Amino acid sequence: MIRRAAGLWSTRILPILRRSARPLQIGSTLGWIVAAAGVVAALLAFVFGWNEMLAISIICLVVLVAAVPFVLRSATYRVTLELASARVQVGEPAVGRLIVHNAATRRAPGTRVQLPVGHARPEFPIPRLAPGDEHDELFTIPTQRRAVLTLGPVTSVRSDPLDLLRRRVTWTEPSELFVHPRVLPLDGDTTGILRDLEGLPTRDLADDDVSFHALREYVPGDDLRYVHWRSTARVGSLMIRQFEQTRRSHMVIALSTRSDEYVGDEEFELAVSIAGSIGLSALRSGKTVTYLSPRRTLALRSSNQFLDALSGVDTGDTDEGVAGLGRSVGAAAVGASVVMFVTGSGAPALDVRAASLRIPVGARALCVRAAVGEQLARRMLGDVVMVSVPELDALRAAMRAVTA
Repeated sequence: MIRRAAGLWSTRILPILRRSARPLQIGSTLGWIVAAAGVVAALLAFVFGWNEMLAISIICLVVLVAAVPFVLRSATYRVTLELASARVQVGEPAVGRLIVHNAATRRAPGTRVQLPVGHARPEFPIPRLAPGDEHDELFTIPTQRRAVLTLGPVTSVRSDPLDLLRRRVTWTEPSELFVHPRVLPLDGDTTGILRDLEGLPTRDLADDDVSFHALREYVPGDDLRYVHWRSTARVGSLMIRQFEQTRRSHMVIALSTRSDEYVGDEEFELAVSIAGSIGLSALRSGKTVTYLSPRRTLALRSSNQFLDALSGVDTGDTDEGVAGLGRSVGAAAVGASVVMFVTGSGAPALDVRAASLRIPVGARALCVRAAVGEQLARRMLGDVVMVSVPELDALRAAMRAVTA
């Protein structure tokens, strides 16, 4: 009989109660326990005729009914969530402000407001507010590791004194807080690895470019700015400069995210900071930069776009390693002039060499290893320069070693 009663509760009664509570968003764990205890006690009283169980059932019912008025009354708020900056560097606190305005024409009861931050759900007490009044709370979010944190939605929570029933109302949409990796500003000359600052010459001729090639006779329609007057005076006819077409600097930052290429999280964080530091330096120098990882390819337009992408990158056991990234570079950035592979100390040298053989013809391959606990070192793998960087502060010296 008890088994039949339990089956009736789980298959019939509980689903009906849940469907009834969902539209009002009412319910707490303790409230469901009290409701369940009341129903079970009522069933036991009906089956076995126990007056004690009937009394328990009535008490549970009375307590639940008494809690209803505390959650029925609603308020009309206008809630604003402000952040001093939606982007902070790891280690810097994110400061924000939560403003709750009573937009109703009557006094709003006191309540609690929840502001989810990632997996945490901090609460702020909101006092009773007269019509038109507002209450603001300043908050600080510590950022101990790189991440993309979801803030909100901001939710008000009303409950009875015993916290049997709760009513939740959502007031805002979720927003994002980007915790950027630590980056090191690099001197302009440390990105001298892009030796083609003026372009790498090709065999294609053009009438307007950077690399001067030869002279030819004037043809109607030629730009007179490129007349070579000394040669014109010598030969007695207009002579026009002719140029070789050049290829503009295009750097690819290829970050490996395969977990077994890194010895711990600290080493991967160092690799992310290295990639960010080099990429930002190239962007600020006006170069074309493409960011590439096993899960994402991004043509960079701004520093924030790059750092936002790095905020959410993580390792994976099944991600492509550095060897597979070379093939991806060939498909995603055919016009690359320099490919910077960034990986960890666990990446085999043969894989780095294999990656360099798969990049576009004419591009230069370089590799920076994040190697926590090792010494700053430079090594040649065929025609690939590989440097090991034990800490971010050693990156400047490592880049100078690359260009040596």
